[in-house]
This record gives sequence, structure tokens and C-alpha cells, in this order.
Amino acid sequence: MDSGTASTTPPTSRAPDGASGAVAKVGQSPPANPAAENPVTVATPPPAKRSLARRMMAIAALWIGVLLLGGGFALDRTLVRLVEDNFDEQLEYVQTALITSAEIDSFGDVQLYRSLGDQRFLEPNSGVYWQVTGEGHQPFPSRSLWDRNLKVQGDHFDNEPHFYDSDQFEDEPLRIVERTVILPDSDTRWTFAVASARDELDYQITRIRSILVWSFAALGLGLLTMAMLQSWYGLSPLRRVREAILAMRTHGTNRITAPLPLEVEPLVDEINALLAHTEQQAEEARMHAGNLAHALKTPLTVLTNAATAHDPRLSDLVCRETKTMQRHVEHHLARARAVGRRASGHARAEVWPSAESVLRAVTRIYEDTRFDLDGNRDAAVAMERQDLDEILGNLIENAAKYGGGSVFVTIDAERAAKDCTIWIEDDGMGIPESARAKIFDRGARLDTGKPGTGLGLAIVRDVVQIYGGSVDLDESEDLGGLLVRLTLPRSAP
Repeated sequence: MDSGTASTTPPTSRAPDGASGAVAKVGQSPPANPAAENPVTVATPPPAKRSLARRMMAIAALWIGVLLLGGGFALDRTLVRLVEDNFDEQLEYVQTALITSAEIDSFGDVQLYRSLGDQRFLEPNSGVYWQVTGEGHQPFPSRSLWDRNLKVQGDHFDNEPHFYDSDQFEDEPLRIVERTVILPDSDTRWTFAVASARDELDYQITRIRSILVWSFAALGLGLLTMAMLQSWYGLSPLRRVREAILAMRTHGTNRITAPLPLEVEPLVDEINALLAHTEQQAEEARMHAGNLAHALKTPLTVLTNAATAHDPRLSDLVCRETKTMQRHVEHHLARARAVGRRASGHARAEVWPSAESVLRAVTRIYEDTRFDLDGNRDAAVAMERQDLDEILGNLIENAAKYGGGSVFVTIDAERAAKDCTIWIEDDGMGIPESARAKIFDRGARLDTGKPGTGLGLAIVRDVVQIYGGSVDLDESEDLGGLLVRLTLPRSAP
């Protein structure tokens, strides 16, 4: 930057913390809002990169956690229920033996005609107890109760065992089963209760839950490790694709040929198709450059030779050869533009407005020619508007130039067809069938009496082929002259 430019923009210095960034000049008031006069643009940070492996691991960890928690809870409830049921069955077995051993003595009280086999019922505070209670009678306890009694519920009489937990003994939670029956030779409802401390039951439950926790923790760790290995191994084809692309960039290979899984093959096919498309575009660019260089070589040689020989017709030669070079440059630039626009893949042009604009321009040149436009006003083709204007302009201008005074343009003549067909007819002399194939060659002209370059139809053919269309010549049934049938790919609605 020169000094004059630098002097027009005074440098700004950063104000210290707590000081205003705007400095008021002498005799002037400071600005009301310094931030409004000097807006600060805050750069938006780029979005964080997301890892596919981390996403897969997060999903796997989530589902593993959910399944392990749900399965662990269900298994815990099942095992705990089985242990409790087994514990209750033992209590019920003792209760049944107690009932079958009971009888009524001569005083109407309950007594056992045989003792129970478990010696713990004879040991005080052993943790295993039984008791028989009847209305109007003293409780008949086991020796293990010693000086205590069981507080039974006794609010039911259905001859069925009832299980419940009780905290009536301090520091000794109990599991109790009771059953109310009527013994022979007695009208009293006797309640037979058998109780056992829950220490053993709680110990079994705690042990089962400890085993479950450690087992499920090891299972979860193993599943996460397997998920990590699966993610690493499953994403390895993508790493091979990256290595193949790196090899293409460093070693000059042009295709991915490594064997890959079926799930990755569509991606590889699209990459190879993109590479092929890029190569095709590069080859077309080289071809256009070579053709342009070859086309310009002859005019430049003529001009060089004329200048060296001091040809008196040098000015005429310069004008003529310059026009020739300009035509060649326009021709190849048109093709290059069409190739570049086709690569975008989102081109769309409405045919009717394009034809109207071309007809307005051509009417000013050929005022005596009658133009007729008909067809589908909503037709659209998959190409750029500029290219469509150039194609229609060349065809309509040729029809007006070589016709007899009438030009008919029909848009979308076959609406049911896959492609959009445009008919351009004139009432001229037409073109013989034998010469219709050569008329599209560069420089080909049948009527040399009228001005022209012979490149218009060549440009039309090249641009139409680039977009995947076609252009054919036929005889007009209505006007008797030439019929140009232009077929272009229809645009998606």
C-alpha cells in the first residue's frame, strides 16, 4: 500500500479496559452510542465436527444400558421372588407339621402329642418360633420365644396360610405365616403362627443382588468393548476409501478398485462416477483448447505472413481474419459455458418467455417476415436460459433469413412425450435430405449469397448434445420449407 492511500485511513488503537473506544475531538460532544458507529462483527465459530464412531458408541451404550437395567430389574424381581417363595414354603411346612401335631386336652387347651423335629424351637431366642392362639385361652408358645409372645393378626378365618413381615421384635425383623383352623373336639378358632427371623432371607437376597450387579457390570463392559470393536471394524471400509482417495491424489490413480463391502459399494460407485465425470470435463476442456488453438493458428499465420511481406491489403486481411478468429472463440466459449452449466445439475428454463424474447429481437431485423408462436406456455426444459436463448436465436434467425417470409414456432408439440419438442418451420427452399447431415458441420453453408459464418448450427448441435438433447431436420408439411425438430430434456416440475 502506498503512502497516499495509507494517509487517508488513520490507524485505530485498542482502548484499555474500562476506557471508551471512541475519543471525542475538542469542541465536539462524544457520540451517544460508540458501538453503533463502530459495529463489531463477531465471527461465527464453525460447527463442531461429529464423529460417526462416537455416535454409534453412544447409541450402543444407550441401548445396552437400557437393556441391562430392564433385564437386571426383571431378573432381580424373579430371583428375589423365588427365594421368598422357598422361604415361605419352609415356614408353611413347619406350620402344617404344627397343626397335624396339635390336639385338645381335657381342659380344652391345645397341646402337642409329638414335638417338632427342629431343635431351634427349644433354644431361647433362636430366631425360629411358633405359637398357637385361641380366643379365651392363653397363648401356647414354643420354648424359643421364652418370655415373649407373637402378636398375630388373627383377622381372618379362611383356613389358608397368610404371610407377612413384622417388626414387633426389636432388631429382629420377622417373616410370619399364620393360619386359622378349628381342631376336632373344639369350637375355638385357633391361630397357628410360625415365625422366622429374616436375617437368612435378607442375606440370600443381598448375595443374589450382589452377584447380579457384578455379573451385569461385567456383561455391560463386555458388550461395550464388543461395540467398540464392531464400530472400529465396521468403519474400516471408510478408512480404506480414504486411503484409496489419498492414493489417487498422491500416486495418480483414477479409480477406487479395492474390494469393499456391499454397503460401501454405492458410495464408491458414485465417487468413481464423479471422477469419470471430472475426467470427461477435463478432456472436453483440453479438446476445446486444442480446437481453439488449431482454429486460430491459420488466421494468425495469414496475418503474420502479410505483415512480414508488407502486403498492401493488410488492413482488409486483419479485418477478415479477426472476424474469423472471433467466430471461433465464440463457438468454443459457447460450448465451454454449456459444459460448465450442465455440471451444476439444477438448470431450468421456461421455453415460452425465451421464444418471445427471441422473436422480439428477430422481428426488428426481419420486419417483413410473419412469425407465429403457438404451443404449451408452461413448458420448461432442463438447461440454462442463456443457452436456450442462443439455440432458439440461431434457429429462428436462420428460418427468417433463408425462409420465404413465414416462420412458425410450436412449443412442446408432443406434450405426452418424455422430452420437450420444439418445431421451427419456414416456407423457404428447404434443405435436401442428402445435405442435412453436413449442414451442422463447422463452416458449412448452402446459400453463400447471404452473409453468415456457418457456425450457428454447429453451436446449436454442440450445446444441445451437451444437455442430452437432439436436433433433426425435416420437411415442413404446412409451409413446405425446412422443419427443425429440437428435442430437449424436460425439466422436473
